[in-house]
Amino acid sequence: MGGLIEHIEKRVKLTSGEADLVLSLVSTKRVKKREILLEKGALCSAIYFVESGALRSFFVSESGKASTIMFAVEDWWITDMHCFIHGLPAMISIQAIEESQVLVLSIKELDRLFQEKPVFNVFFRKLMENAYCREQLRMIESLSLPAKVRYENFLKKYPQIAKKVPLKQIASYLGITPEFLSAIRSKTA
Repeated sequence: MGGLIEHIEKRVKLTSGEADLVLSLVSTKRVKKREILLEKGALCSAIYFVESGALRSFFVSESGKASTIMFAVEDWWITDMHCFIHGLPAMISIQAIEESQVLVLSIKELDRLFQEKPVFNVFFRKLMENAYCREQLRMIESLSLPAKVRYENFLKKYPQIAKKVPLKQIASYLGITPEFLSAIRSKTA
């Protein structure tokens, strides 16, 4: 759990009391490869900090097409943020790409952190600002750049993810077919 404190202290400084409190409020969960951590339709009441492994969130359309929304590797957070904040059933599913260990923080415990220790308001605000900027840039890239450039940018930004994730899921994240991604890769090789 020391990784969580290091992660938080990249953005804000914690007192030993603040560190102790956050560690007392999280629980550890091991997730097997391909295991679903959050199922679409289940109440989304937790946010997960990835201690080890890799996860992905994905949306399945009514026609059955799965689209990857995001990946999360060590030192990242993942949840269905809209549903987590509003106490709603999840719109997405979260699945382990490989055996993983996550720290689980419930909305109730997060609210307690916010009320008792204002430093966590600052930390999570910075986290959400970064996430919002990342998603806005991803959307702009998706609308304005050819698939080849999006794939190259993905490899530059997330080399640790590219090594762990099947090409089918990367293609889904980029909004292209696996066959098209294979063609892009063969042209670049």
